[in-house]
Amino acid sequence: MSTVNISLPEALKVYVDEQVAKGSYGTVSEFFRELIRQDQKRRAKEDLEARLLEGLESGASTPMSNQDWEQIRLAVQGKIAQQQNLTDG
Repeated sequence: MSTVNISLPEALKVYVDEQVAKGSYGTVSEFFRELIRQDQKRRAKEDLEARLLEGLESGASTPMSNQDWEQIRLAVQGKIAQQQNLTDG
């Protein structure tokens, strides 16, 4: 695990220490890891919402054909095989 050093104004340091003291987090590191995880989730949600809006605004939908589903299956199988090759090799 890597180490990162940060500088905080005293008021923020006191706040972080209070959160740890209350038992909300076991350590200061856990506090910051949780903040980063929350930021990652927020950004992923924003990305998903943007992609959904893009899809909604892309025009009228068309029914999926059997050929469409087969292409999707082949693409997924290819990605699975690729990942297995990375873990096996």
